[in-house]
Amino acid sequence: MKKKMTKKLVGLVGGTIPEGIALLVTRIALAGIFWRSARTKVEEGSILTIKDTTFYQFSDVPFNQVPIFNGELGAYVTTYMEHLLPVLLVLGLATRFGALGIFVMTMVIQIFVFPEMIIWWQTHILWVAMALILIVRGGGIFSLDRLTGHKLG
Repeated sequence: MKKKMTKKLVGLVGGTIPEGIALLVTRIALAGIFWRSARTKVEEGSILTIKDTTFYQFSDVPFNQVPIFNGELGAYVTTYMEHLLPVLLVLGLATRFGALGIFVMTMVIQIFVFPEMIIWWQTHILWVAMALILIVRGGGIFSLDRLTGHKLG
């Protein structure tokens, strides 16, 4: 009797639907962080018109410490990726690819922009944890990846 109850409980919390809900919430939470950041980099009321202050920010310390992606190129790449990757995550389309992109962005920020360990322990470790969960598990049952049978999901 006890074994049946344990098996039933594990099925309720460890099944495909609960996992799908957890992955959906993880996708939305991680996407929200980067989407909000992306929207601070563009002109209010525009879709992708980058603010002058964004270009200035990426040409100044500490943002100009990123090799290759400093200055104008960094502003473009960061702004566009912070818009694209969250959309992929919310839709659950190429989820693993989107999460990998966010993982790489987070590590670049941690290593080159804000290398202080306090930032790692307060913020970046959470972003990395969510990204790694999505890279390993994919988008789950409530994703376009699952609907289309896409392997990157």
